[in-house]
Amino acid sequence: MKKFLLILLLMAGFSGCKSSKSVTKKSKVVVKKPETEPLYKAENIIDFAKKFEGTRYKYGGTTKKGMDCSGLIYTAFKSEAISLPRTTKALAITGDWIDLKEVKKGDLLFFATKKNSRKVNHVGIVTTSQVGRVEFIHSTTSNGVITSELSERYWYYAFVQARRVL
Repeated sequence: MKKFLLILLLMAGFSGCKSSKSVTKKSKVVVKKPETEPLYKAENIIDFAKKFEGTRYKYGGTTKKGMDCSGLIYTAFKSEAISLPRTTKALAITGDWIDLKEVKKGDLLFFATKKNSRKVNHVGIVTTSQVGRVEFIHSTTSNGVITSELSERYWYYAFVQARRVL
């Protein structure tokens, strides 16, 4: 009887253990959302452009000594290894046209600032985009590199188009 109970206990003990030859390896799966990287790059581009705030305007300039509007865009995007054309005219046909209601950080805004002309001659980078409020950084001939709001009368009427390059 003792042998029978011992065998029964051993069988019960071994039947509770399951041994498996298959080994499961846990791996971390990283799912990258498509819109995350452009937003990250846009933040970096904006932060870099803001380093030039207060820099005086200089036609053809791309440094702290002086900068024009397209030079600011060219230099800021170059900081993230994004190659863009150097002139406003060439930038105005780069990337995808977007509706003003869809602008995001890092998008480009184009303006026609010459009287009686709709020909693009000025560009800025969107720094903030909320419903009814769009801010952009740009280099003006009068104040150098500054941040402005699209709702300002001058910029509102001069606005021509928005483009996405990221």
